[in-house]
Amino acid sequence: MDKVTKKVGTGSVDRLQKILGTFDENLNEIADGFSVTARVEGLDVIISGERKNAEQACSVIESLVALLENGETVDKGRVSYCIELARDGRAKDVTKISSDTVAITYRGKPIKCKTVGQKRYVDAIKKNPVTFGIGPAGTGKTYLAVCLAVQAMKQKQVEKIILTRPAVEAGEKLGFLPGDLQTKVDPYLRPLYDALQEMMGLETYSKLMERGSIEIAPLAYMRGRTLSNAFVILDEAQNTTREQMKMFLTRLGDGSKMVVTGDKTQIDLPFGKSSGLNHAAEILEDVEGVEIIHLTDKDVVRNPMVMRIVRAYERRAEQEEKVDGNQA
Repeated sequence: MDKVTKKVGTGSVDRLQKILGTFDENLNEIADGFSVTARVEGLDVIISGERKNAEQACSVIESLVALLENGETVDKGRVSYCIELARDGRAKDVTKISSDTVAITYRGKPIKCKTVGQKRYVDAIKKNPVTFGIGPAGTGKTYLAVCLAVQAMKQKQVEKIILTRPAVEAGEKLGFLPGDLQTKVDPYLRPLYDALQEMMGLETYSKLMERGSIEIAPLAYMRGRTLSNAFVILDEAQNTTREQMKMFLTRLGDGSKMVVTGDKTQIDLPFGKSSGLNHAAEILEDVEGVEIIHLTDKDVVRNPMVMRIVRAYERRAEQEEKVDGNQA
């Protein structure tokens, strides 16, 4: 076996401590992830092991150093992400994550992209009239879209924010539920409320809702309208039918931007109904002004456990597809 020892400099005590993590948990995760040994000498990290593994482990540390030099933070999630990229030979891609702030919450917290996929998604939304963000739970599809919508309103690029979801569980027949429209759709749209309130604060959010500058409604209420000078987000789009998706996309008016988000693995449509998200992603792939961004389990930014859970479900789905294919 070709074993080597390599050295990576961190340049400062502060950077070294952040890379090591609490009780060296970050360094231990890197060492375990590539089956190498790691130790510290001065401001340097020394990696020993098989050549390929040692080189990949070093590339992770170099990426973390670069992130810290750019003012980014290093946490367990970021370390896990860099390890995943290094295994694919893409460790340096992490440096493509801009230190640019996507938005700032009303409490002053800056929102930044945490993965290469998120950066591609944000850039696509800024550039195109229509953007699809397709990927598993925890990749920030909806949250980042809401952040950009709020920024667009603050910068007076749009006059209105419209958020919508298909109310699949009620079959869009909300009239049978008690209360007014807002009460009826609250259970379906709560994640959108939460994201808006975090960005704006409850008081500003409430005022804009009262003025009609923010509209949150089920997809059925978009029919027959032209949505102009608005930032429109369709969430949970995997639960639209083909007809609903076409209806929604053709609502686009002058000065508007649309973002469609969904997860192809979480379709709740009745048996026999095909997803409008899957269909649209196929037929609109080469349409000018439309960009389709596919996020993966590597873009999951919640607890690292979520990435592992998503991956386990994807493996099972692949196994079931193989079984079905063999039986056909």
